[in-house]
Amino acid sequence: MTITASELKLNISRYLKSAEKEDIIVTKNGKKVARIIHEEDDRVALAKSLFGILPPEASLDDIKQERMRRYESGN
Repeated sequence: MTITASELKLNISRYLKSAEKEDIIVTKNGKKVARIIHEEDDRVALAKSLFGILPPEASLDDIKQERMRRYESGN
């Protein structure tokens, strides 16, 4: 589903509920600026994107901590 930022602002609770079932693409001035996805889908997508890259002993918690560390450091 694609919606404008203004529509999201007016009906955020509706779209948060919709994100449990489908991705929500948010546009501003006709350009895609954000995607709202179900939290569990984010974990699955992250794990799939790293398939074959991570060592066998890596866990989702390790990945999350590394991602947060990079986010906080700006890298």
